Amino acid sequence: MKEITPEGIRHFRKVVYQYYRKHGRNNLPWRNTDNPYHILVSEIMLQQTQVERVTAKYAQFIAAFPDFSSLSRATLREVLAVWQGLGYNRRAVALKNCARTVVAEFGGMLPSSADMLSA
Repeated sequence: MKEITPEGIRHFRKVVYQYYRKHGRNNLPWRNTDNPYHILVSEIMLQQTQVERVTAKYAQFIAAFPDFSSLSRATLREVLAVWQGLGYNRRAVALKNCARTVVAEFGGMLPSSADMLSA
């Protein structure tokens, strides 16, 4: 087995990034934001769901619930109505519960610390 060297790692990263720049789906809305809430919503939506289906619902969901506070205040019925068509409704329930926790424990701001997130 060949040893992994720092130079080999740099080369591998370069190849992957070049491929991504050429073939990656950079036009997806969640790839053009640094908003932690928007990224979290996309990650939850993309679990076991085709990108095309998520793309159609993502903007609608963000428009209806633009941040943790609005999602935490919404009724489950409202959330599921917007979520309809994505399947696996337990993901919407978990996302709503996450929003409630972020608002109650962190003032509506997702912590950037892995330790705080896992506590």
